[in-house]
Amino acid sequence: MSLINDDLQELIVNYCEPENDLLKSIDRETNLKVLMPRMLSGHYQGRVLSMLSKMVSPKRILEIGTFTGYATICLAEGLTSDGLIYTLDINAELEDMVRANFAKSDYNNKIQYILGDATKTVNELNEVFDIVFIDADKKNNGTYYDLIFDRVRQGGLIIVDNVLWSGKVLRENQDKDTKNITSFNDKIAGDERVEKLILPVRDGLFIIRKKV
Repeated sequence: MSLINDDLQELIVNYCEPENDLLKSIDRETNLKVLMPRMLSGHYQGRVLSMLSKMVSPKRILEIGTFTGYATICLAEGLTSDGLIYTLDINAELEDMVRANFAKSDYNNKIQYILGDATKTVNELNEVFDIVFIDADKKNNGTYYDLIFDRVRQGGLIIVDNVLWSGKVLRENQDKDTKNITSFNDKIAGDERVEKLILPVRDGLFIIRKKV
């Protein structure tokens, strides 16, 4: 399901900030060399993440799901001068590519790249986060949300990707993956501790602001 047609998408992209050369390179290399390259945030969603980060001016960001590092770099653009982004991923096969991408960026010294099961490695971080971006295995969205909630400051943002699931959330007869997405969306809708909205950006971004 395409939320908007290709022509309108192209117009929107043309009116937003351009990708820098490194992000273009990461996008191209990911599409050439990595399975399921559509998992990459891409130009438009990357600019949305960058804008949100710059509006918050975070000192600490947590990203669950690194993939090839595109979104990590976009989020890092808003960090304070002493800010850090921790990015957690389980796919060791992409480590060399990811570290090379980070090394080419202006934010390499602000990125802490941690490999392992995020449900475990997140507990090793003694930080309070201004932004958390969840973009990993969708069946664990609720688990990650519960694990990080108390580590997000009041007024902080939790951003969750792929919550529209290519429009499959509209179907009455849902497969297991879609049921997981819908269950998570319902969980957030009923959580009175947060303000929330879904932006129809690519596959759907849930923007969640912690009130308490």
